[in-house]
Amino acid sequence: MNSATREAYGAALKELGRTNPDVVALDADLAGSTKSAMFGNEYPDRFFDMGIAEADMIGTAAGLAACGKKPFASSFSVFVTGRAFEQIRNSVCNAGLNVKVVGSHAGPSCGEDGSSHQAVEDIAIMRSLPNMTVVVPADDVEAYSATLALAQHEGPAYLRVARLASPTIHKEGHVFELGKGEVLREGDDVTIVACGMMVPRALQAADELCAEGISTQVVNMATIKPIDGDLLVECARHTGKVITIEEGTIVGGLGTAVAEVLSERCPVPVRRIGMPDVFGTSGPGDALLDHFGLNAEHIVEVAHELV
Repeated sequence: MNSATREAYGAALKELGRTNPDVVALDADLAGSTKSAMFGNEYPDRFFDMGIAEADMIGTAAGLAACGKKPFASSFSVFVTGRAFEQIRNSVCNAGLNVKVVGSHAGPSCGEDGSSHQAVEDIAIMRSLPNMTVVVPADDVEAYSATLALAQHEGPAYLRVARLASPTIHKEGHVFELGKGEVLREGDDVTIVACGMMVPRALQAADELCAEGISTQVVNMATIKPIDGDLLVECARHTGKVITIEEGTIVGGLGTAVAEVLSERCPVPVRRIGMPDVFGTSGPGDALLDHFGLNAEHIVEVAHELV
């Protein structure tokens, strides 16, 4: 089954509205796209469309959090992490307020909207902020569970969800554990650490590599910050070689986070796959992922070089 993580986010937000009267939702005139409209249609008295004004939205969310509410503030990733960076930094993170920032339509899979709308730097920006938690779920089931988990987490958080549908890899009822990586496949020769839509592609690559006799371990690192350093060290010691793949820039993203941990605690060869310090471009989402080498074929190529 293929489904978009933004759809699961909207469904989970609606469920939170039913179970927790303190949950409120804000959007920047994109509720139909971010799927926060699911909440707004059901609970209009707790939904605030702030217009095309992300900075105002985050400031308002901070005020609601200061009054004891649990706000989820949604927009396209490029706008909410870019236009509203100062407000996220000063009003949310510096104050330690319980605001969940949700960025949809991230990465080149955003598609035909082009480079102006394809956030490739959002993970790097958000993980640089003190007090900020960063989560990039692998599929719709994990996105639903992660949204519920973040509602229980006290403090600032950034949830990155995608426009494009991708394969479901988790079973219904999967419970997301914040700050913990997940070994999806055991292997002895190389470890692939992936997040978001790249996780199914990592599993596909592992199948191809194992068919060639290269035993491949796959880790879903949905929590980018705080990253599961203990699991990374365990995997690196076991296989001795690590590949990371993410749908965003390799400058400051998942690959950087993994390299930071391993360079200090378990130095092994690490190869990073992601956007190579470039902006996106316009085209169908799947075609753009292939264009930038964010696919199983490229992972296999890199694994051959590394192993």
